Amino acid sequence: MPELLTELFSEEIPARMQGQAGEAFHRLMSDMLAPLTPQDIKIFTGPRRIALSCQINTQVPGRVISERGPRETAPGKALEGFTRKHGVTKDQLTLQNGFWVLERNEPPVDAATHIAAQLPDLLRRFPWPRSMRWGSGSSFTWIRPLRRLLCVFDGKVVPFSLAQDNDNGHHLSSDAITEGHRFMAPGPVSVSNTAEWLDALRSRFVIPEASERRTLISEGLERLATEKNLTLVPDAGLVDEVSGLVEWPVPFLGQIDDQFMNLPAEVMQVSMRINQRYFALRGTDGKAAPWFGFIANIAPTDDGSLVVAGNERVLRARFADARHFWDLDRRKTLASRLPALDNITFHAKLGSQGERTQRMMRLAGLIADMTGADKSAAIRAAELSKTDLTTGMVGEFPELQGIMGGYYARHDGENDAVAQAITEQYQPRGPGDDVPTAPVSVVAGLADRFDMLTAFFAAGEKPSGSGDPFGLRRAALGIIRLIRENGLRLDLVKIFTLAAEALPADLQNAPDLDLLPQFIAERLRVQLRSEGARYDCLAAISTGNTDTDIVRLLMRAQALQDMLETEDGKNLLAATRRAANILRIENKKDGPHEKTPQTTLYAQAEERALADALDKVEPAVEAAFAREHFADAMKEAASLRGPLDSFFEEVTVNAPEPDLRLNRLYLLARLERMMRLIADFSQIEG
Repeated sequence: MPELLTELFSEEIPARMQGQAGEAFHRLMSDMLAPLTPQDIKIFTGPRRIALSCQINTQVPGRVISERGPRETAPGKALEGFTRKHGVTKDQLTLQNGFWVLERNEPPVDAATHIAAQLPDLLRRFPWPRSMRWGSGSSFTWIRPLRRLLCVFDGKVVPFSLAQDNDNGHHLSSDAITEGHRFMAPGPVSVSNTAEWLDALRSRFVIPEASERRTLISEGLERLATEKNLTLVPDAGLVDEVSGLVEWPVPFLGQIDDQFMNLPAEVMQVSMRINQRYFALRGTDGKAAPWFGFIANIAPTDDGSLVVAGNERVLRARFADARHFWDLDRRKTLASRLPALDNITFHAKLGSQGERTQRMMRLAGLIADMTGADKSAAIRAAELSKTDLTTGMVGEFPELQGIMGGYYARHDGENDAVAQAITEQYQPRGPGDDVPTAPVSVVAGLADRFDMLTAFFAAGEKPSGSGDPFGLRRAALGIIRLIRENGLRLDLVKIFTLAAEALPADLQNAPDLDLLPQFIAERLRVQLRSEGARYDCLAAISTGNTDTDIVRLLMRAQALQDMLETEDGKNLLAATRRAANILRIENKKDGPHEKTPQTTLYAQAEERALADALDKVEPAVEAAFAREHFADAMKEAASLRGPLDSFFEEVTVNAPEPDLRLNRLYLLARLERMMRLIADFSQIEG
């Protein structure tokens, strides 16, 4: 199959947009080329280009297009309108199943013709998050000024232009020309296929594959670090970003002046990352090393000494700023900053950060009582937890919230548990982050998140669709992980109720507050799904269950899952569903069948055996649940498998005798009620 190569060459594309742009170009081109059966599609993205190569057929196959018109019995004007719309006469129509039908043969179309007709429109509707115009009078937009359109099929240029009628400002046309590195090999070069394009770019200091640039960056920095017995601090996000900033990545190491090495390691790393896109390094002791890594976009001719010196000079200025904030912030204690929180608005309906702090202090004390944590330390941690928002360092680097508070608390001589809790209050920040285990830290994290969820739901700010501007889903997952991984036995409804009591009076009974337990339950199911666990088991034991003790719910769900993986459990599930189906059908006739079955009406031994088994199993299940021996409860329930199998094999539920039929339905209803003590088996998938 012939090859198609398309390159969109522009001014520098923001690094964060390149990956999404490549995916969008892949999707749009795949749809546009679908009639040509594209194969081996490859996408290339970089600072100044998005490109695609693939193999396609030489033409779009011909086809017959059928369009149904009005009915044969429709008024004549309807038929006249249809023929006029399509520029045909009645003689060119056929009757099919009572309708007039127009059939037209669409001839084959050359691939180049198809591409030239479709690609300009594709580029005009390209989905950039934001775009710009340039020139005068042009309606065409792109993320940055588009400079070249390379489009070559089977070695020849596919001719097209972006110009449109009444659009006098943009006449960019396709050609077979690309450009190399802006500084090291500027100027145009002509190519006729992907292999030539790749060779031309590489010889002109451009690595077009984003994945290769990422590898060169990571491996190059790791090699330099190893030579100095250092380790590179992992930062995949920074590698991705830098790979979108350079076309020819060249790694270097620079030195950090000793005068800055007593800055907190997090300050150094964030300052380097945010301001300069530098990489942090550690020594063999795991502490911050007096070195940093960076990537240049050129290969210097002087072994890089000038480039390294320049970057070291820039970093000294950045660290001098950080040093200023570090020294200035420590002149005031965190406690002295508390009044300043009253001047920071948390939310228009919810008051200031100072008011929020008071709510968190109250909630931290209540949760500490529930968990056995040090109450006074938990309250103190909550009191000081947001004070670092008033510091210069956090104002400069919001990413350091909590972390700086912990440093300043230790400087102020606060209790170690309090300082640690302030540091860890936002953990876990994401799925891969560690969960605090120190009791005071756990309480501080829970108080923060419970207040956040309660307050924003009361203010009518619950998440909707994919929108979650306040990170409430993340807060819910944080609550779940803090509880699960620390084995805490907490009543969530009680905590939400207590949290709501401290809200402004007009919000304490907001209707959305009732949605909070279900919101947590849904987040828990999402987490289980991401872990590959059977979230349907959680749904089964949660339906109709007011229990919000996450640890107990998960213990029950795991016990149910273990039972369903046994042969007895699978058969019990099938039999329970069969009973439920029978009752659903029969209840529509003369139900519900909720009465107690009469032992005198048991006509078969299998009925008596099932009733006797229920007499034994039901109290045993209830007792096991009371002791939280959920595996024992499931084992008892699974013992019903034999009597149930025999019942359905030998007993006709819908007996011709009315009294026997009703009594058997009463027996099945009793079975269903008992099984609902365990779970709603209709929620089990498969």
